[in-house]
Amino acid sequence: MAKILPGSVQRLIEEFAKLPGIGPKTAGRLVFYLLTKPEVDIENLGDTVKNLKKGLKTCEECFNITEKSPCNICADPKRDKKKLMVVEEPLDVIALSKTDYDGLYHVLGGAISPIDGIGPEQLRIRELIAKLKKDDILEIILATDPSLEGEATAMYITKLIQKENIPSEVTRIARGLPVGSDLEYADEITLTRALEGRSKY
Repeated sequence: MAKILPGSVQRLIEEFAKLPGIGPKTAGRLVFYLLTKPEVDIENLGDTVKNLKKGLKTCEECFNITEKSPCNICADPKRDKKKLMVVEEPLDVIALSKTDYDGLYHVLGGAISPIDGIGPEQLRIRELIAKLKKDDILEIILATDPSLEGEATAMYITKLIQKENIPSEVTRIARGLPVGSDLEYADEITLTRALEGRSKY
């Protein structure tokens, strides 16, 4: 079969398609969009991607990505040092920073997923326990995803905290129905969580 696309176009489509949430069609649209842009825009994009990791490091306190350690959140004297929110990924910190939460974070680097070969040893759970033993944390907020992996991770951490006799209070973020959704389309677990998290109206 004759080759339809030039090699450079095909290769970039294949590279874009490796990104999460981008299939071959979306990858193709992105590449053909770039073909309409001036050369300088494409060079700027290439340079930005090429230099993405330069100057980045992991915060020694919370394990978020940063340009300096400790990061701006950990170094902020206005943050409540008695509250610690445990999240899976740096993107979770970005999402939760849009709320009025004023405590600190701990980024695990994923969730327990035996099918993917990820156990507690591959996550920053050991560092979390060391931090809880060292610092005077009053509340640990488990903000892992409401997935099977996220629930398993939260349960594992809770049992480990109890086993280590860490006196901090452990809470879990409420899970429920997103705004604008229909009850008829919600699954059983989501509805159960919504009922558990109900509050006085």
